[in-house]
Amino acid sequence: MRFGILGPLRVGGGEATVTAGRDRTVLAMLLLRHGRIVPADELVDAIWAERPPVTARTQLQICVSRLRQRLTTLGLSADMIVTDPGGYGIRVDDDDLDAMVFRRHVDDARAALAAGRPDHARGRYRAALELWRGPALSGITSDTVRRRAQTLDEQRLTALEEYVDVELRLGHAADLLDELHESVERHPLRERLRAQLMLALTTVGRQAAALTVYREGRRLYAEELGIEPGAALQELHQRVLAGDLAMAGAPRATAAPVRGLPRAISDFTGRQDTVARLLKEIEEDDARIQLIDGMPGSGKTTLAVHLAARLADRYPDAQLIIDLHGHSDREPLSPAAALAVLLRQLGVPSDRIPPDVDERTILWRSELADRHAIVVLDNAATADQVVPLLPSGRRCLTLITSRRRLIGLDEGRPSSLPVLDPDEAVELLARVAGRERVAAEPAGAAEVVRRCGYLPLAIRLAGARLAHRSRWRIADLAERLSVGGDPLAELAAGERSVGHAFALSYAQLSAGAQRMFRLLGLHPGQRIDNRVAAALADLPLTFAQDLLDELVDAHLVEEPDPGRYRFHDLVRDYARYLLAEPAVAADRDAALDRMLNTYLHVVGRIGSLVDRSASRASFEPPPVDRPDVVEAIVAHGVDWLDERRATLTGLVGLAEREGRLAECWQLVRAGWSYWLASGQIDDLVTVHRTGLRAAERLGDDAAIATMHNYLASGYYRLGRHREALASMDVALRLRERLGDRLAQAGSHKNMAIVLATSGDIRASLASLEKALVLLRRERHDHGIVALYTNQSAILLMAGRPAEALALSRRQLAMGRALGELSYVVIAMGHIGMARARLGEHGPARRRLTVALTLKRRLGNRYGVGELLNELGAIELSTGHPQAAVDLHREALITMTEVGDRQGQCVSRNLLARALRVAGDPTSACDLHHRALADAVRLNFRGEQARAHDGIARCLRDSDPAAARGHWSRALALFRQLPAPEADEVERLLADLD
Repeated sequence: MRFGILGPLRVGGGEATVTAGRDRTVLAMLLLRHGRIVPADELVDAIWAERPPVTARTQLQICVSRLRQRLTTLGLSADMIVTDPGGYGIRVDDDDLDAMVFRRHVDDARAALAAGRPDHARGRYRAALELWRGPALSGITSDTVRRRAQTLDEQRLTALEEYVDVELRLGHAADLLDELHESVERHPLRERLRAQLMLALTTVGRQAAALTVYREGRRLYAEELGIEPGAALQELHQRVLAGDLAMAGAPRATAAPVRGLPRAISDFTGRQDTVARLLKEIEEDDARIQLIDGMPGSGKTTLAVHLAARLADRYPDAQLIIDLHGHSDREPLSPAAALAVLLRQLGVPSDRIPPDVDERTILWRSELADRHAIVVLDNAATADQVVPLLPSGRRCLTLITSRRRLIGLDEGRPSSLPVLDPDEAVELLARVAGRERVAAEPAGAAEVVRRCGYLPLAIRLAGARLAHRSRWRIADLAERLSVGGDPLAELAAGERSVGHAFALSYAQLSAGAQRMFRLLGLHPGQRIDNRVAAALADLPLTFAQDLLDELVDAHLVEEPDPGRYRFHDLVRDYARYLLAEPAVAADRDAALDRMLNTYLHVVGRIGSLVDRSASRASFEPPPVDRPDVVEAIVAHGVDWLDERRATLTGLVGLAEREGRLAECWQLVRAGWSYWLASGQIDDLVTVHRTGLRAAERLGDDAAIATMHNYLASGYYRLGRHREALASMDVALRLRERLGDRLAQAGSHKNMAIVLATSGDIRASLASLEKALVLLRRERHDHGIVALYTNQSAILLMAGRPAEALALSRRQLAMGRALGELSYVVIAMGHIGMARARLGEHGPARRRLTVALTLKRRLGNRYGVGELLNELGAIELSTGHPQAAVDLHREALITMTEVGDRQGQCVSRNLLARALRVAGDPTSACDLHHRALADAVRLNFRGEQARAHDGIARCLRDSDPAAARGHWSRALALFRQLPAPEADEVERLLADLD
């Protein structure tokens, strides 16, 4: 095949042979719509989103010209790309594009199944799935490309499910287990996959494991969605319980233990009394929480790991460790972040981990409730940081290390570690350097350990030098340590002997490794990738890797995972001490620029993958020195950033401290969509405040407005609407002063959303009208048609469906004229909603169904959930409550998967209403209560009112007094909005009296 889009873009049989970002976007768009002409406007939008330059058409022509030249160099015909008055297209044969081959294989498989040939179908499905090399067009960040690529990803999942059905039918259940486990972890809300995994497990006799899979799914649905699994999955569960599907005599499944501890140090020395006491307390079950504190380098972590290894047999189910970064340059891990790391160590998929810290604590303690587990919480900052991480099960042991005494903990036995005593220190030196050498020079050994301050880390480094210098006498090392009147004081870490111990290892490095060592001290995170290190040092990856290996061999950095490196905090301090020398100032500043620019490119591109609806940043970062590094990192996607959240926050602070003010606010802007989509709203607010300070110091009004704009998004999602509006007001006034009318329109549009959610529909519509005036003045038709989306939605919220219908018809006409399918689909959906509210259920259902089909094709999952809810409301109005339940349930799942919390709140209330009408008031009442709690947290007054109304309807017959109270609260809220439901609630209250 000449082209591949089922994974990273491939051309001519090779990976990423088109490297320019805009060229890749254009080629991807042409391949996604092969055989058709893609309008030039659509290509311009795919490249520049909402802010194309004046020269966009000219630059597009240049991109196409470059692509044709590139195809020629790869032995392909430049004529494959055709020019049309309306745009461009690409001619490819059926076998030229992997997506076409994939569809052909799937079609063949389905035809074979219909003809009763499952073996042939199996082969075709397998051939289709083997074409995939990752998510479709991964690495291309264009919003338009990502939306279309999502459709391909959905087709792959459907084909996988069909293939699994065939394999199960043919009796190949055992061969499917690994793939099914992985697929369920990646898509935990996909019930068909979960059912297939249960069926496969049961088929091979693992009924207990199948029931566990169901329980995990049911817990996920209860915790995340507040609903039960679907009828088909419940029925399968009952069949497994009844033994209908069991295979007689098959072995029972056992859960694999978790082994997360590092290898214990074989030459652990000293601390005999401490170890004996701790073992006695633990083995007698006298203390299940142990606190180990002491100075840096005193061996706290070593002792904790040694104890954990000694006790591993008593805790066979899980042995975990986490660095809480209580005393490092980066911010200490928040309890929420630490819980996420620990849960992932236990094998909990990321999408099963709830965003709220209290819910994470409950899940963490539930996971460990029945396990014999040992947990090492290393490098703790405060008692508050640790308390949420403590397991509640009596079968668990927790070892906590810290440089501070954690006096605030109510439980736990403290053990404060001093430095080693002289005899223990000499014994440690002997174990590292060799007993015979130490025995031959007792005075020299005593002097060496004294010069090392009896600090275990320094002694180990000194002993390593002796072990690798067989011709040295110990006295020679003692003399080196004493040269210059205690030169170890050069490491300003509180212990005067530590610095020179590091200096001895540093001095043995090659010049290149010394430079790499120094520059690594710039990085704010505890760990650094080999690729980031290469960018920092401006070296090819292979050269950088050789230098990193040299540092590992010298024990100046560790490699806990392949390609990932970390400093001990004292070693990092020494690297920064060296980096402060005036002679290397220019190299340091250049490296800092490279690091910030590399992260700026990486964060921006991955952030756009996370939230494909986010607008493109208004700045263009300088060209990156190592584009290969950026491409390699971006290929890892959002997981790469997930593991480096604290590093990203640390970079923002570093940029501010170093006076890199433009890079500071730009890094914040680039990461906005990531912080937002990942649910790290507190971090979003923190870093945007930092970015705002940087912009204010620069005196850059446009940057200040940008920071306020996105800071407001964080306030909004935290339910702090007053602060959100205040920030938006500042942004608006600055944009008015700058004369940026399009940005002003954006501010008014954003204000309208907050005002509508707060219940001020009149002010919201007024704000939209101001935005509309500005957009018309700029003749920005795309902005106008986009604004109609918000305006019609708010009119529907206000109970004005006739006006919403007229406006949506206008949007439909404009969308068609502009060739913008997305706006056509939105308008179609809003027309359906308006007609439903006007009682025209048949036409409404037809339009909503068409819109739903198109939104699924476009990959717009936010809109899918909304339309499912509208169709569910129609089914309920026309007397089909069970159909409404199914639709609202699917909407809730969709809203949860995309992280739309307000959408989840709406869906829960609608699902509860349908459940009540379907005859299940108990479940309905529970779901309304959950919706109420969410709406209060989000300050979503409309849904608070609807939840109170729903609870009252559930309680009307059984508890009229409680119902009256809920209806009274609902009526007060509806009148504040105002909302059309107020009159009906008032009537219901009167009937109750």
